[in-house]
Amino acid sequence: MKIGSVNLGQQPVMLAPMEDVTDASFRLIAKECGADMVYTEFISSDALVRNIASTTRKLEINSEERPVAIQIYGREVDVMVEAAKIVEAAKPDILDLNFGCPVKKVAGKGAGSGMLRDVPKMLDITRAVVKAVNIPVTVKTRLGWDHTQKIIVELAEQLQDCGIAALTVHGRTRSQMYTGEADWEMIARVKENPRLNIPVIGNGDVCTREHVERAFSTYGVDGVMVGRASIGAPWIFHELKGLGPIDSHRQFDYLRRQINESVDRIDPIRGILHIRRHIAVTPLFKGIPNFRQTRIKMLQTPDLETLLSLINQVEETYYS
Repeated sequence: MKIGSVNLGQQPVMLAPMEDVTDASFRLIAKECGADMVYTEFISSDALVRNIASTTRKLEINSEERPVAIQIYGREVDVMVEAAKIVEAAKPDILDLNFGCPVKKVAGKGAGSGMLRDVPKMLDITRAVVKAVNIPVTVKTRLGWDHTQKIIVELAEQLQDCGIAALTVHGRTRSQMYTGEADWEMIARVKENPRLNIPVIGNGDVCTREHVERAFSTYGVDGVMVGRASIGAPWIFHELKGLGPIDSHRQFDYLRRQINESVDRIDPIRGILHIRRHIAVTPLFKGIPNFRQTRIKMLQTPDLETLLSLINQVEETYYS
């Protein structure tokens, strides 16, 4: 599969962009474990144009994680164009436009999946951004706003006509948020459209190798994107790519690495706060009996040494 001149090989599996998740450390681990392409956290075009430090830091990428895409969101054509030019200067391989985020603080303001309620403006933004930059531009979106407006098949054609190089479809509507099951039949309808000639990437509920194989063999997508299943488990890509599971001790090493790099990148207090989302959901702690109090301690301690000590104790006790 190729996006512009970026060759991702056959049946690529990619890391989805996720706020407060896909930082540089997480992306690099996912890449090392088999992800064919990684995406940054999604970035506010308004904050980028205003040069907000916490936002501009999200543009930082390194050569070891390539190919890498930077994703932006916004609701105004001129701001998105200016942000796109800033992104291009950061030299990602691909620029992705977020027309799929369903959270209220984004969609409720008309950005992200809120654009599904203003398709003409979505197309205006896409057309203008494609014209403004010289790197491949892609789009990530959903089936539609709700079950009465599943417009993705027609919308895919319109976005292609704007010049995008690939389209990622999350198999839910905005109103579904992340509930219910992703509709891969609808994603397949997009791919089956004979007029569509850009790659179609499927997204939604992919968490096993069997899901990946079915996405390609049954639904015919060109690529698969994985989001929530990787939170707390960036090593999942090793299995999703058919390379087998990673040894649990290596998984603990990756978790400790994430914690230390988060602290080094931010600071001891905020670095631990940032990583708690991964600690809370990592499969390393699932199924351990009477684990509740230990989990609470992990999620409440502000001290790096204490946190690492608790994690080491779990590994020694249950994985020796």
